[in-house]
Amino acid sequence: MTYCLAIKVDDGLVFAGDTRTSAGVDDVRTYNKMHITEEAGDRVFVILSAGNLATTQWILNNVKRDLADPDAPVNLRTVRHMYDAAEYIGTLSVRAQKESTAYGQYSNVDFRTTLILGGQILGEDPSLYLVYPEGNCISVSPETPYLQIGESKYGKPILDRIIRPHISLEDATRCALVSLDSTMKSNLTVGPPLDVAILPRNALKITHRLRLDLDTPYYAALKRAWADSLERVFRDDLPKFEWETSQQTML
Repeated sequence: MTYCLAIKVDDGLVFAGDTRTSAGVDDVRTYNKMHITEEAGDRVFVILSAGNLATTQWILNNVKRDLADPDAPVNLRTVRHMYDAAEYIGTLSVRAQKESTAYGQYSNVDFRTTLILGGQILGEDPSLYLVYPEGNCISVSPETPYLQIGESKYGKPILDRIIRPHISLEDATRCALVSLDSTMKSNLTVGPPLDVAILPRNALKITHRLRLDLDTPYYAALKRAWADSLERVFRDDLPKFEWETSQQTML
């Protein structure tokens, strides 16, 4: 399985995801699920993927092929708007699935993939789109300024509590890492190393890209600080029941 997320705040976009694709007892595999395309000073796109790896690779290979083909009717260099880019990626996804299912012997294989497309084109605001296997897409909203794919349920509560449009890119990144850590704590199919990319508004390039493993000093410190803080709040700061207060008074 997998877990990837992207966050939109006033200052830009944050992307994060794990790299685990299987987690058997003796078969742990990883695969890069974050894919970046940049045209310096003009546009930048980030694709996060969850689902069938063959379908994902078909889409990415065709994105690269179209970029290299001057006669391609549409590619990520020629689209005028981020929504057009999301529609283009959705069209490729549908084509990939149709070609894969055309062979009857693979009828029991799930070829679907779900994608997050984010980025910015010069003259537009940064945007995030969730591209469904059916090819259609939705964008983030001020009420829910983030998108998730894969094992999303464990990491969602922290996003709902913390993510607001006004928070900084750094706070949004920390929140994304806590969301991933919470998921890994409860689900073995999501695992390190973790990939993180930060796209500030109007930078038109990824300014920070990180790969974090369990023993990476920053990530190890963040995990430890988050766990210690939760334990301290639970032990010391949550309100006591009435009978606990009475017992303490008697003592």
